[in-house]
Amino acid sequence: CRYWDVVWNFPGSGHPRGMIDMLDSTDFRVVSASEEQVELSFRSTYDPSRLNSVRLTVDKRLVMLRGSSGFYCYAVLEHAGSWPALNITEARLAFKLNTARFTYMAVSDEIQRYMPRAADRDAPRGMPLAYKEAVLLLNPAEPQFKGEVDDKYQYSLDNKDNAVHGWIAGAPGPAVGFWVVTPSNEFKTGGPLKRELTSHVGPTSLTMFMGTHYVGNDIVAKIKEGEHWKKVMGPVFIYLNSNPERGNFHTLWEDAKAQAEAEASKWPYTFPESPDFHKAGQRGSVTGRLLVRDRFVSGKDMPARRAYVGLAAPGQPGSWAIESKGYQFWTRASATCGSFAIGNVRAGVYNLYAWVPGTLGDYMHTAAVTVDAGGAVALGDLVFEPPRSGPTLWEIGVPDRSAAEFFVPEPNPKYVNKLFLSKDKYRQYGLWDRYAELYPAGDPVFTVGESHYSKDWFFAHVT
Repeated sequence: CRYWDVVWNFPGSGHPRGMIDMLDSTDFRVVSASEEQVELSFRSTYDPSRLNSVRLTVDKRLVMLRGSSGFYCYAVLEHAGSWPALNITEARLAFKLNTARFTYMAVSDEIQRYMPRAADRDAPRGMPLAYKEAVLLLNPAEPQFKGEVDDKYQYSLDNKDNAVHGWIAGAPGPAVGFWVVTPSNEFKTGGPLKRELTSHVGPTSLTMFMGTHYVGNDIVAKIKEGEHWKKVMGPVFIYLNSNPERGNFHTLWEDAKAQAEAEASKWPYTFPESPDFHKAGQRGSVTGRLLVRDRFVSGKDMPARRAYVGLAAPGQPGSWAIESKGYQFWTRASATCGSFAIGNVRAGVYNLYAWVPGTLGDYMHTAAVTVDAGGAVALGDLVFEPPRSGPTLWEIGVPDRSAAEFFVPEPNPKYVNKLFLSKDKYRQYGLWDRYAELYPAGDPVFTVGESHYSKDWFFAHVT
Protein backbone atom coordinates (compact mmCIF):
# COMPACT_ATOMS: atom_id res chain seq x y z
CA CYS A 1 0.00 0.00 0.00
CA ARG A 2 0.99 3.64 -0.43
CA TYR A 3 0.07 6.63 1.71
CA TRP A 4 1.03 10.19 2.55
CA ASP A 5 0.84 11.51 6.09
CA VAL A 6 1.83 14.46 8.25
CA VAL A 7 2.48 14.80 11.96
CA TRP A 8 1.22 18.19 13.09
CA ASN A 9 -0.24 20.20 15.93
CA PHE A 10 -1.19 23.76 16.77
CA PRO A 11 -0.50 26.06 19.72
CA GLY A 12 -2.52 24.86 22.69
CA SER A 13 -3.56 21.61 20.98
CA GLY A 14 -2.69 19.46 23.98
CA HIS A 15 -0.75 17.15 21.66
CA PRO A 16 2.91 18.13 22.13
CA ARG A 17 4.10 15.07 20.20
CA GLY A 18 1.75 15.88 17.34
CA MET A 19 -1.25 14.30 15.67
CA ILE A 20 -1.03 12.03 12.63
CA ASP A 21 -3.20 12.89 9.65
CA MET A 22 -3.31 10.44 6.75
CA LEU A 23 -4.30 13.22 4.33
CA ASP A 24 -7.32 11.31 3.04
CA SER A 25 -8.58 12.94 -0.14
CA THR A 26 -12.07 14.27 -0.72
CA ASP A 27 -11.72 15.32 -4.37
CA PHE A 28 -10.40 13.32 -7.32
CA ARG A 29 -9.54 14.77 -10.72
CA VAL A 30 -7.92 13.53 -13.90
CA VAL A 31 -5.47 16.34 -14.63
CA SER A 32 -4.28 14.95 -17.96
CA ALA A 33 -4.79 11.77 -19.94
CA SER A 34 -3.04 11.09 -23.23
CA GLU A 35 -1.00 8.40 -24.93
CA GLU A 36 2.12 9.96 -23.41
CA GLN A 37 1.09 10.86 -19.87
CA VAL A 38 -1.54 10.42 -17.19
CA GLU A 39 -1.63 12.69 -14.14
CA LEU A 40 -4.13 12.28 -11.32
CA SER A 41 -4.95 14.67 -8.48
CA PHE A 42 -6.19 13.64 -5.03
CA ARG A 43 -7.11 16.73 -3.04
CA SER A 44 -8.26 17.63 0.46
CA THR A 45 -8.61 20.92 2.29
CA TYR A 46 -8.93 22.33 5.79
CA ASP A 47 -12.36 22.10 7.40
CA PRO A 48 -12.70 24.89 10.02
CA SER A 49 -15.68 23.13 11.60
CA ARG A 50 -13.40 20.30 12.77
CA LEU A 51 -10.92 21.24 15.50
CA ASN A 52 -8.42 18.56 14.49
CA SER A 53 -8.66 19.12 10.74
CA VAL A 54 -5.14 19.66 9.45
CA ARG A 55 -4.85 23.30 8.42
CA LEU A 56 -3.63 22.67 4.91
CA THR A 57 -4.85 22.21 1.39
CA VAL A 58 -3.10 19.09 0.10
CA ASP A 59 -2.98 18.22 -3.59
CA LYS A 60 -1.39 14.79 -4.05
CA ARG A 61 -0.35 13.96 -7.59
CA LEU A 62 0.44 10.65 -9.30
CA VAL A 63 2.02 10.65 -12.77
CA MET A 64 2.70 7.84 -15.23
CA LEU A 65 4.67 8.38 -18.44
CA ARG A 66 4.65 6.27 -21.56
CA GLY A 67 7.54 3.80 -21.60
CA SER A 68 8.52 4.48 -17.99
CA SER A 69 9.00 1.54 -15.63
CA GLY A 70 7.43 3.19 -12.62
CA PHE A 71 5.46 6.23 -11.52
CA TYR A 72 6.03 9.66 -10.00
CA CYS A 73 4.56 11.08 -6.80
CA TYR A 74 4.46 14.66 -5.59
CA ALA A 75 2.25 16.85 -3.44
CA VAL A 76 1.55 20.55 -3.02
CA LEU A 77 0.93 21.64 0.57
CA GLU A 78 -0.61 25.07 1.14
CA HIS A 79 -1.64 27.10 4.19
CA ALA A 80 -3.95 29.99 3.35
CA GLY A 81 -3.29 33.44 4.76
CA SER A 82 -6.64 33.47 6.57
CA TRP A 83 -6.12 30.21 8.46
CA PRO A 84 -4.95 29.66 12.06
CA ALA A 85 -1.43 28.56 12.96
CA LEU A 86 -0.04 25.05 12.74
CA ASN A 87 3.26 23.26 13.28
CA ILE A 88 4.39 20.50 10.90
CA THR A 89 6.74 18.00 12.51
CA GLU A 90 6.81 15.41 9.76
CA ALA A 91 5.65 14.97 6.17
CA ARG A 92 6.33 11.74 4.36
CA LEU A 93 5.37 9.29 1.65
CA ALA A 94 5.35 5.65 2.76
CA PHE A 95 5.15 2.34 0.94
CA LYS A 96 4.33 -0.98 2.61
CA LEU A 97 5.32 -3.94 0.44
CA ASN A 98 4.41 -7.62 0.28
CA THR A 99 5.85 -9.24 3.39
CA ALA A 100 6.28 -12.68 1.86
CA ARG A 101 8.08 -11.50 -1.30
CA PHE A 102 10.27 -8.51 -0.43
CA THR A 103 12.98 -9.80 1.90
CA TYR A 104 16.21 -8.13 0.69
CA MET A 105 16.83 -4.43 1.39
CA ALA A 106 19.40 -2.06 -0.15
CA VAL A 107 20.03 1.56 0.81
CA SER A 108 23.63 1.97 -0.40
CA ASP A 109 26.49 -0.05 -1.87
CA GLU A 110 27.56 -1.05 1.63
CA ILE A 111 24.21 -1.30 3.40
CA GLN A 112 22.38 -4.26 1.91
CA ARG A 113 21.08 -7.45 3.47
CA TYR A 114 18.28 -9.94 3.90
CA MET A 115 15.95 -8.58 6.56
CA PRO A 116 13.81 -10.14 9.30
CA ARG A 117 10.02 -9.99 9.11
CA ALA A 118 7.88 -7.41 10.87
CA ALA A 119 6.28 -10.21 12.92
CA ASP A 120 9.71 -11.07 14.33
CA ARG A 121 9.67 -7.77 16.22
CA ASP A 122 6.50 -8.63 18.15
CA ALA A 123 6.50 -10.47 21.48
CA PRO A 124 7.40 -13.19 22.17
CA ARG A 125 9.66 -13.34 19.10
CA GLY A 126 11.17 -9.93 19.83
CA MET A 127 11.93 -7.83 22.91
CA PRO A 128 11.88 -4.00 22.86
CA LEU A 129 15.05 -2.33 24.07
CA ALA A 130 15.69 1.23 25.30
CA TYR A 131 13.30 2.69 22.72
CA LYS A 132 10.50 1.00 20.83
CA GLU A 133 12.17 1.14 17.43
CA ALA A 134 15.05 -1.05 18.65
CA VAL A 135 14.09 -4.70 19.16
CA LEU A 136 16.21 -7.71 20.10
CA LEU A 137 15.19 -10.69 17.96
CA LEU A 138 14.83 -13.62 20.36
CA ASN A 139 13.08 -16.24 18.27
CA PRO A 140 12.64 -15.01 14.69
CA ALA A 141 11.00 -17.20 12.07
CA GLU A 142 14.37 -17.49 10.32
CA PRO A 143 17.09 -18.49 12.80
CA GLN A 144 19.80 -16.55 10.94
CA PHE A 145 18.48 -13.36 12.58
CA LYS A 146 18.42 -14.71 16.14
CA GLY A 147 20.26 -12.51 18.62
CA GLU A 148 20.41 -9.48 16.32
CA VAL A 149 19.01 -6.03 16.96
CA ASP A 150 16.61 -4.57 14.42
CA ASP A 151 16.37 -0.78 14.48
CA LYS A 152 15.18 1.39 11.60
CA TYR A 153 17.53 4.20 12.59
CA GLN A 154 20.52 2.02 11.73
CA TYR A 155 19.63 2.46 8.05
CA SER A 156 19.36 6.26 7.98
CA LEU A 157 21.28 8.34 5.44
CA ASP A 158 22.24 11.98 4.99
CA ASN A 159 20.15 13.78 2.38
CA LYS A 160 23.24 14.17 0.19
CA ASP A 161 23.69 10.38 0.06
CA ASN A 162 20.04 9.39 -0.30
CA ALA A 163 19.50 9.01 -4.04
CA VAL A 164 17.91 5.55 -4.17
CA HIS A 165 16.89 2.82 -1.74
CA GLY A 166 14.39 0.00 -1.67
CA TRP A 167 13.67 -3.71 -1.67
CA ILE A 168 14.10 -6.79 -3.84
CA ALA A 169 11.67 -9.70 -4.03
CA GLY A 170 13.22 -13.07 -4.73
CA ALA A 171 11.83 -16.58 -5.10
CA PRO A 172 9.27 -17.72 -5.92
CA GLY A 173 9.31 -16.00 -9.28
CA PRO A 174 11.83 -13.68 -10.89
CA ALA A 175 13.74 -11.10 -8.88
CA VAL A 176 11.83 -7.79 -8.75
CA GLY A 177 13.11 -4.49 -7.40
CA PHE A 178 11.08 -1.68 -5.82
CA TRP A 179 13.03 1.57 -5.52
CA VAL A 180 12.41 5.05 -4.17
CA VAL A 181 14.43 7.48 -6.30
CA THR A 182 15.01 11.06 -5.10
CA PRO A 183 16.17 13.14 -8.10
CA SER A 184 16.70 16.34 -6.09
CA ASN A 185 16.93 17.34 -2.44
CA GLU A 186 15.65 20.88 -3.00
CA PHE A 187 12.34 20.06 -1.31
CA LYS A 188 13.81 18.33 1.75
CA THR A 189 14.50 20.09 5.04
CA GLY A 190 17.77 20.70 6.84
CA GLY A 191 20.25 20.71 3.96
CA PRO A 192 22.71 18.07 2.76
CA LEU A 193 23.72 16.77 6.19
CA LYS A 194 20.18 16.25 7.50
CA ARG A 195 19.92 12.55 8.25
CA GLU A 196 16.63 10.75 7.69
CA LEU A 197 14.99 7.35 7.50
CA THR A 198 15.10 5.32 4.29
CA SER A 199 13.86 1.72 4.15
CA HIS A 200 13.40 -0.63 7.08
CA VAL A 201 11.63 -3.78 8.28
CA GLY A 202 8.01 -3.91 7.21
CA PRO A 203 9.02 -4.12 4.41
CA THR A 204 8.74 -0.32 4.34
CA SER A 205 10.24 2.38 2.13
CA LEU A 206 9.95 6.08 2.95
CA THR A 207 10.51 9.50 1.51
CA MET A 208 10.90 11.90 4.42
CA PHE A 209 10.15 15.37 3.07
CA MET A 210 10.07 16.92 6.55
CA GLY A 211 11.14 15.41 9.86
CA THR A 212 12.76 16.14 13.20
CA HIS A 213 14.96 13.04 13.39
CA TYR A 214 18.47 13.78 14.70
CA VAL A 215 17.65 17.50 15.06
CA GLY A 216 14.64 17.92 17.33
CA ASN A 217 12.03 20.64 17.59
CA ASP A 218 14.28 23.36 16.18
CA ILE A 219 13.46 22.11 12.67
CA VAL A 220 9.67 21.98 13.11
CA ALA A 221 7.94 24.10 10.45
CA LYS A 222 6.04 26.71 12.47
CA ILE A 223 3.47 28.40 10.27
CA LYS A 224 1.89 31.42 11.89
CA GLU A 225 -1.73 32.49 11.92
CA GLY A 226 -2.33 34.58 8.82
CA GLU A 227 0.83 33.33 7.08
CA HIS A 228 0.51 32.12 3.52
CA TRP A 229 2.80 29.15 2.89
CA LYS A 230 3.09 26.74 0.00
CA LYS A 231 5.61 24.05 -0.83
CA VAL A 232 5.95 21.37 -3.50
CA MET A 233 7.14 18.03 -2.13
CA GLY A 234 8.77 16.03 -4.92
CA PRO A 235 8.33 14.56 -7.43
CA VAL A 236 10.06 11.36 -6.43
CA PHE A 237 10.19 8.40 -8.80
CA ILE A 238 9.09 4.90 -7.83
CA TYR A 239 11.11 2.62 -10.07
CA LEU A 240 10.39 -1.06 -10.71
CA ASN A 241 12.86 -3.42 -12.34
CA SER A 242 13.20 -7.16 -12.73
CA ASN A 243 15.70 -9.85 -13.57
CA PRO A 244 14.70 -13.31 -14.78
CA GLU A 245 17.87 -14.70 -13.20
CA ARG A 246 16.70 -15.41 -9.68
CA GLY A 247 19.05 -14.23 -6.97
CA ASN A 248 21.02 -11.80 -9.13
CA PHE A 249 20.24 -8.89 -6.86
CA HIS A 250 23.43 -6.97 -7.63
CA THR A 251 22.27 -6.38 -11.21
CA LEU A 252 18.99 -4.90 -9.98
CA TRP A 253 20.78 -2.60 -7.54
CA GLU A 254 23.22 -1.35 -10.18
CA ASP A 255 20.33 -0.73 -12.56
CA ALA A 256 18.46 1.20 -9.85
CA LYS A 257 21.53 3.40 -9.26
CA ALA A 258 21.81 4.08 -12.98
CA GLN A 259 18.13 5.02 -13.08
CA ALA A 260 18.64 7.39 -10.15
CA GLU A 261 21.43 9.14 -12.05
CA ALA A 262 19.22 9.38 -15.13
CA GLU A 263 16.38 10.94 -13.11
CA ALA A 264 18.73 13.48 -11.52
CA SER A 265 19.98 14.49 -14.97
CA LYS A 266 16.39 15.31 -16.02
CA TRP A 267 15.76 17.66 -13.08
CA PRO A 268 13.77 19.84 -13.06
CA TYR A 269 11.22 17.62 -14.75
CA THR A 270 9.22 18.92 -17.69
CA PHE A 271 6.05 16.89 -17.15
CA PRO A 272 4.39 17.93 -13.82
CA GLU A 273 1.13 19.72 -14.62
CA SER A 274 0.92 21.69 -11.38
CA PRO A 275 1.90 25.33 -11.99
CA ASP A 276 3.49 25.30 -8.55
CA PHE A 277 6.29 23.04 -9.79
CA HIS A 278 8.77 25.35 -11.48
CA LYS A 279 10.20 24.20 -14.80
CA ALA A 280 13.69 25.06 -16.03
CA GLY A 281 12.59 28.34 -17.63
CA GLN A 282 11.24 29.53 -14.28
CA ARG A 283 14.57 29.02 -12.55
CA GLY A 284 17.92 30.75 -12.45
CA SER A 285 21.54 30.14 -11.46
CA VAL A 286 24.18 31.48 -9.08
CA THR A 287 27.94 31.29 -9.65
CA GLY A 288 31.02 32.50 -7.84
CA ARG A 289 34.28 31.53 -6.20
CA LEU A 290 34.81 31.01 -2.48
CA LEU A 291 38.17 31.80 -0.92
CA VAL A 292 39.42 31.26 2.63
CA ARG A 293 41.39 34.06 4.28
CA ASP A 294 43.30 32.78 7.29
CA ARG A 295 46.52 34.66 7.97
CA PHE A 296 47.62 32.01 10.46
CA VAL A 297 47.65 29.40 7.69
CA SER A 298 48.70 31.34 4.60
CA GLY A 299 49.58 34.88 3.62
CA LYS A 300 47.36 34.52 0.54
CA ASP A 301 43.68 33.78 0.09
CA MET A 302 43.20 30.04 -0.40
CA PRO A 303 40.61 28.31 -2.60
CA ALA A 304 37.78 26.79 -0.56
CA ARG A 305 38.34 23.38 -2.10
CA ARG A 306 35.32 21.06 -2.10
CA ALA A 307 33.35 23.48 0.05
CA TYR A 308 29.63 22.87 0.43
CA VAL A 309 27.89 25.94 -0.98
CA GLY A 310 24.14 26.41 -0.87
CA LEU A 311 21.16 28.71 -1.11
CA ALA A 312 18.48 28.64 1.57
CA ALA A 313 16.00 30.97 3.24
CA PRO A 314 17.50 34.18 4.67
CA GLY A 315 18.73 33.68 8.21
CA GLN A 316 21.93 33.49 10.21
CA PRO A 317 25.17 31.59 9.51
CA GLY A 318 24.30 27.90 9.78
CA SER A 319 20.53 28.45 9.98
CA TRP A 320 20.04 26.30 6.88
CA ALA A 321 20.51 23.24 9.12
CA ILE A 322 17.17 23.90 10.86
CA GLU A 323 15.31 25.48 7.93
CA SER A 324 12.15 23.62 6.93
CA LYS A 325 9.69 25.95 5.20
CA GLY A 326 11.51 26.73 1.97
CA TYR A 327 13.71 25.13 -0.66
CA GLN A 328 17.46 24.57 -0.55
CA PHE A 329 19.97 24.24 -3.39
CA TRP A 330 23.47 22.89 -2.74
CA THR A 331 26.62 22.08 -4.66
CA ARG A 332 30.31 21.35 -4.04
CA ALA A 333 32.98 23.88 -4.95
CA SER A 334 35.81 22.97 -7.29
CA ALA A 335 38.61 20.87 -5.83
CA THR A 336 41.17 23.21 -7.39
CA CYS A 337 40.04 26.84 -7.47
CA GLY A 338 36.98 26.96 -5.20
CA SER A 339 34.58 28.03 -7.95
CA PHE A 340 30.96 26.95 -7.71
CA ALA A 341 27.80 26.92 -9.80
CA ILE A 342 24.31 26.35 -8.41
CA GLY A 343 21.80 25.68 -11.17
CA ASN A 344 18.05 25.19 -11.43
CA VAL A 345 17.27 27.52 -8.52
CA ARG A 346 13.64 28.48 -8.05
CA ALA A 347 13.08 32.22 -8.32
CA GLY A 348 13.22 33.83 -4.90
CA VAL A 349 15.33 35.55 -2.27
CA TYR A 350 18.00 33.54 -0.48
CA ASN A 351 21.13 33.76 1.58
CA LEU A 352 24.21 31.99 0.29
CA TYR A 353 25.78 29.71 2.89
CA ALA A 354 28.91 27.57 2.90
CA TRP A 355 31.29 25.55 4.99
CA VAL A 356 34.70 24.20 4.10
CA PRO A 357 35.81 20.71 5.16
CA GLY A 358 38.85 21.10 7.39
CA THR A 359 38.02 24.71 8.32
CA LEU A 360 36.07 25.85 11.37
CA GLY A 361 33.00 28.02 11.10
CA ASP A 362 30.04 28.82 8.87
CA TYR A 363 30.10 31.27 5.98
CA MET A 364 27.15 33.42 4.95
CA HIS A 365 27.23 36.04 2.20
CA THR A 366 26.42 39.41 3.72
CA ALA A 367 23.87 40.42 1.08
CA ALA A 368 20.71 38.54 0.12
CA VAL A 369 20.78 36.81 -3.26
CA THR A 370 17.76 37.42 -5.50
CA VAL A 371 17.26 34.82 -8.21
CA ASP A 372 14.94 35.68 -11.10
CA ALA A 373 13.39 33.30 -13.61
CA GLY A 374 15.94 32.78 -16.36
CA GLY A 375 18.46 34.94 -14.51
CA ALA A 376 22.14 34.27 -13.86
CA VAL A 377 23.63 35.79 -10.71
CA ALA A 378 27.44 36.10 -10.78
CA LEU A 379 28.74 36.81 -7.28
CA GLY A 380 32.43 36.86 -8.19
CA ASP A 381 35.00 36.19 -5.47
CA LEU A 382 33.67 35.70 -1.95
CA VAL A 383 35.97 35.60 1.07
CA PHE A 384 35.39 33.49 4.18
CA GLU A 385 37.38 34.47 7.26
CA PRO A 386 37.17 31.60 9.77
CA PRO A 387 36.68 32.58 13.41
CA ARG A 388 39.92 32.46 15.34
CA SER A 389 41.86 34.53 17.87
CA GLY A 390 45.32 33.23 17.07
CA PRO A 391 47.28 30.32 15.61
CA THR A 392 46.12 26.76 16.24
CA LEU A 393 47.97 25.29 19.21
CA TRP A 394 46.24 21.91 19.15
CA GLU A 395 43.00 20.35 18.01
CA ILE A 396 41.15 17.09 18.51
CA GLY A 397 39.93 15.59 15.26
CA VAL A 398 39.14 17.26 11.95
CA PRO A 399 36.54 20.05 11.56
CA ASP A 400 34.57 18.33 8.80
CA ARG A 401 31.16 17.81 10.48
CA SER A 402 31.78 14.10 10.82
CA ALA A 403 32.86 11.93 13.75
CA ALA A 404 34.38 9.30 11.46
CA GLU A 405 37.93 9.85 12.72
CA PHE A 406 37.12 9.33 16.41
CA PHE A 407 37.10 6.17 18.51
CA VAL A 408 34.08 3.93 17.95
CA PRO A 409 33.96 1.00 20.40
CA GLU A 410 33.01 -2.56 19.68
CA PRO A 411 29.31 -3.17 20.38
CA ASN A 412 28.02 -5.25 23.22
CA PRO A 413 27.92 -8.77 21.69
CA LYS A 414 24.40 -9.19 23.08
CA TYR A 415 23.10 -6.34 20.89
CA VAL A 416 24.59 -6.48 17.41
CA ASN A 417 23.56 -5.97 13.84
CA LYS A 418 25.79 -8.32 11.86
CA LEU A 419 25.91 -5.95 8.90
CA PHE A 420 27.87 -3.38 10.92
CA LEU A 421 30.42 -5.58 12.66
CA SER A 422 33.27 -4.47 10.39
CA LYS A 423 31.98 -1.23 8.86
CA ASP A 424 29.94 1.74 10.05
CA LYS A 425 30.24 0.49 13.62
CA TYR A 426 28.74 3.74 14.90
CA ARG A 427 25.36 2.45 13.69
CA GLN A 428 25.33 -0.34 16.26
CA TYR A 429 22.77 -0.21 19.05
CA GLY A 430 23.69 0.74 22.62
CA LEU A 431 27.15 2.22 22.14
CA TRP A 432 26.30 4.89 24.72
CA ASP A 433 26.38 2.17 27.39
CA ARG A 434 29.85 1.17 26.27
CA TYR A 435 31.13 4.59 27.36
CA ALA A 436 30.44 3.91 31.04
CA GLU A 437 31.90 0.42 30.71
CA LEU A 438 35.10 1.70 29.10
CA TYR A 439 35.57 4.64 31.48
CA PRO A 440 34.12 3.50 34.83
CA ALA A 441 36.30 5.88 36.86
CA GLY A 442 35.21 8.98 34.96
CA ASP A 443 35.60 10.77 31.67
CA PRO A 444 38.79 10.02 29.74
CA VAL A 445 41.63 12.54 29.81
CA PHE A 446 43.06 13.58 26.45
CA THR A 447 46.73 14.52 26.77
CA VAL A 448 47.90 16.83 24.01
CA GLY A 449 50.98 15.46 22.31
CA GLU A 450 50.40 11.94 23.63
CA SER A 451 46.77 10.97 23.02
CA HIS A 452 45.29 10.41 19.58
CA TYR A 453 41.67 11.07 18.72
CA SER A 454 41.33 7.78 16.81
CA LYS A 455 41.68 5.79 20.03
CA ASP A 456 41.44 8.25 22.92
CA TRP A 457 38.38 10.36 22.05
CA PHE A 458 34.93 8.75 22.13
CA PHE A 459 32.97 9.44 18.93
CA ALA A 460 29.79 10.64 20.67
CA HIS A 461 28.95 12.94 23.57
CA VAL A 462 27.06 10.92 26.17
CA THR A 463 25.68 11.74 29.60
